[in-house]
Amino acid sequence: MRVAHLLRKLDPAEWSGTEVAVQRLVQGLRHHNVESVVFCPRLESGSEPDALARSGFQVHRFRAFVPVLGISQEQRRQLVAVGGNLMSLELLRALWRTRGLSLIHTHTLGRLGGIGLTVARRRRLPFVVTIHGGALDLPAKVGAAFRDARKSGWEWGKLFGVLFQSHRLFKDADALLTCNPREADLLKEEFPGKRIAVQPHAVPVEIYGQDQRAAARAAFPAIGNRQILLSLGRLDPVKNQGWLLEQAPLIFKKHPRALLVLAGPCTDEAYGKLLDERLRQAGLQDRVLLTGGMAAHEPRLIGLLQSADLLLLPSLSETFGLVILEAWAAGTTVLATRTSGPATLIEHGVNGWLFDLDRPQSFHETVDWALNNSARVKEMARRGASIAAQYGIESLARRMKGLYAELVEQKLCATSSYATTTQTH
Repeated sequence: MRVAHLLRKLDPAEWSGTEVAVQRLVQGLRHHNVESVVFCPRLESGSEPDALARSGFQVHRFRAFVPVLGISQEQRRQLVAVGGNLMSLELLRALWRTRGLSLIHTHTLGRLGGIGLTVARRRRLPFVVTIHGGALDLPAKVGAAFRDARKSGWEWGKLFGVLFQSHRLFKDADALLTCNPREADLLKEEFPGKRIAVQPHAVPVEIYGQDQRAAARAAFPAIGNRQILLSLGRLDPVKNQGWLLEQAPLIFKKHPRALLVLAGPCTDEAYGKLLDERLRQAGLQDRVLLTGGMAAHEPRLIGLLQSADLLLLPSLSETFGLVILEAWAAGTTVLATRTSGPATLIEHGVNGWLFDLDRPQSFHETVDWALNNSARVKEMARRGASIAAQYGIESLARRMKGLYAELVEQKLCATSSYATTTQTH
């Protein structure tokens, strides 16, 4: 079986949850004799090879562009980094010419997803859509921010969306996959009769059991002899690190040894500048560490997770929360906003905590308790680790291969029936 995977971005400098999830999926599928071919936009010259290419996977990069006039270079870069509806004629040709495909699986929506759908229809291949960042399960504030970002300039590429019928992506897909039950329920209401499944992301639990704290201390000497509050995720308004900076002075006043670590690439240049300015104005440069982006498998990142006293997840929207499983596997407990992903994984007060952004007092009470009761917090992390163990790469990939096989068989039967009918008439 040979499967094409479509991504809107695969940049080692801005590695985030979707890239990690796809990387682990194709690694697991390889164990089940599924050959994966990854299609993603080209990087600027001089960029380092991505982890998939280094692992021997076929990665076809195509030229892509933002079909919008009247926007600045910064706005264009932001649309490429997060949320922009890209277009590519090269992808259309590359997918059409790639031989031996059994199925097309898109991990991106919009025009690139529409191109995948168009090719799948023409080649009579099954077409699968995975929704990574949320489609219907988005808080109103986050959805409005995405819509506002797309209003800038004149989007002349709408014609391509009509041509490739991007608006029919969910309706015409053979299967819709999401990583949380809430999104699945909303999709079932919107598309009754459609095959919809919850397919969570995987975690290689074994690599988080290897002690990498020395690598973290070597890379980030500032973490030595500190109580580490770690926030792991791209620097982006949706991830809401600015809220943590607002709470930081009170935390530091009560806990002199506390260090806030913001680990992740900056995918929103304006937001990154805003965070830097807040740090300077508050004089917190020595109490807050920004590490930049790191690949999920890097020893220094795993060591940070293992060294952390608590993982903080203040996101406005978190449809799954892969980092929660990674933290549990590394022996760290999580305090997360009550969004759909964390609320599915975390049992409040048992294996972690949930909080509401409009009730910061409960957030501070939990941080205080956690930093003063390390032994009990570690016990909560061990309960979480037993859950993380259920999300192994090979077992989840086996489920995916089973779905692929069913869809391929159904498509073959439908094609055979169509051919017979045509011959009869």
